[in-house]
Amino acid sequence: MIKVGIVGATGYTGAELLRLLLGHSHVEVVAITSRTAAGQRVDDLFSNLRGRINLLFTNPAAETLKACDVVFFATPNGIAMQSVPALLEAGVKIIDLGADFRLRNADIWHQWYGCEHACPELLPEAVYGLPELNRSAIRTARLVANPGCYPTAVVLGFLPLIEARIIQTGHLIVDAKSGVSGAGRKAQTSTLLCEAGENLKAYGVDAHRHWPEIRQALIQIANEDVELVFVPHLVPMIRGVFATLYARLRADAVDLQQIFERRYASEPFVDVLPAGSHPETRSVRGGNQCRIAVHRPSDGATAVVLAVIDNLVKGAAGQAIQNMNLMVGVDETSGLSGIALLP
Repeated sequence: MIKVGIVGATGYTGAELLRLLLGHSHVEVVAITSRTAAGQRVDDLFSNLRGRINLLFTNPAAETLKACDVVFFATPNGIAMQSVPALLEAGVKIIDLGADFRLRNADIWHQWYGCEHACPELLPEAVYGLPELNRSAIRTARLVANPGCYPTAVVLGFLPLIEARIIQTGHLIVDAKSGVSGAGRKAQTSTLLCEAGENLKAYGVDAHRHWPEIRQALIQIANEDVELVFVPHLVPMIRGVFATLYARLRADAVDLQQIFERRYASEPFVDVLPAGSHPETRSVRGGNQCRIAVHRPSDGATAVVLAVIDNLVKGAAGQAIQNMNLMVGVDETSGLSGIALLP
């Protein structure tokens, strides 16, 4: 059995990690840490886990975590990088669901996250954990940076178009919408029911932390610079990301549907819908799928891609487990075969 620890397990992502890992046939969860909830029963905080787990939250002691095979960090940005070097030295594999290792350049990290990186020497080693892009590198990695939810949907949507070199990468546009759970479990006025309910708003248009992450991944695919406009929105639902992507085509004679179907034919968690389809966020709720449809309005020069994911699963905890499966050599789909919830 794979001995697993979770650091910072009291948020929505930590709860999803526990829900999925407890159904994983190759995993034993041996440590669940939280400074604020130390000593509390896990199933007292997450009632859906009652009868499935008997552990208590503990303080994140290094010796306890060093006994794990894999440690997930579901912590605020800037926390994982303080502990990761010692755990790696002890032979523990790390999957960070925060942003500490997503950006390869320490100066860019400082620019966007406002603090010095604690272990910049590890940034070149960290593998960006999007399996559809970096599967081979993930298999041999000891440190994986789990992508953000917006970047997951956006990069999967643009990936086939950029690889096929059929779009102009100098003017990519993303209109993306997320449910409120994407903002985390902390109390803040903007996510109160009376503030977020029956409301739709854009935010972070001039400076959103996912922008450099998305751009970095797209540059890797394109092997050239890209220009990206990214506009995120908060919508009054609990789960889900809906990304609408726009790109100018380089040529007229292209079969967009075929390009997407071929690229993702062997991907277990990317579902390319039939031509003319419109994916819905409810179709991926609770599942690790990204559902994609591609359009070419009026047979014009613009490709429009629609991509939906559950921000807590394929956008966070599910993708982290997908990465773990690759890192430890078990079937990539282990623990992730659950069907999305309807209604």
